Amino acid sequence: MAAKNLKEQVYDAILESICASEYLPDQIITESDLISRFGFSKSPIREALTALCHEGILRNIPRCGYQVVALTSDDIRNIQQYRFILESGMIEAGMDHMNSDYFKKLEQLSTLCGQHTDNITAHWIYNRDFHVALVSAAGNPYACEQLSDAMMLLYRAYAQIHWRKTHEPFLLSDMKYHPMIIDALKKKDLAAAIEYLRKDFQDFGTKD
Repeated sequence: MAAKNLKEQVYDAILESICASEYLPDQIITESDLISRFGFSKSPIREALTALCHEGILRNIPRCGYQVVALTSDDIRNIQQYRFILESGMIEAGMDHMNSDYFKKLEQLSTLCGQHTDNITAHWIYNRDFHVALVSAAGNPYACEQLSDAMMLLYRAYAQIHWRKTHEPFLLSDMKYHPMIIDALKKKDLAAAIEYLRKDFQDFGTKD
């Protein structure tokens, strides 16, 4: 795996700090603070901040800084509703284009989700990739991009549910419906696939 560039390092560190509640909702982050924190030049820091603004995680306030966007329970509910409509519609649109390579990709990502139940970030990233792959059969790259952005916005809420500063052991179990979705799609049972998708959404944030 290629080493992350400076912009990616700053992006990941800011996002992790937000998810760990080190940066709180509505808090202002400034470029000068981040330059002091990382010791990098302004360019990669500004690039990372711009990317986070694009994804709705930060808000640029001119002559002030970058505000952490507060994510409410209503926001989560609205994003999940949007996701369900988008994913169910794209699954139906792509039914006739689902082939062995498509199912192999889904199964690989489902397995990776199950192998990273003790790592919040990896678990969610593989979950995002699974759902993007799920809708990819429809051949609509715009839908895939929008879904990916929505899921990265949700990651903040997801991580804050599970974050542990005391290394308390836990086991994420909220993606157990992935194999059932795959199996239903292999059988061309759209109704069952959509119902398992609904249950998958209802599992958001649960753990054993």
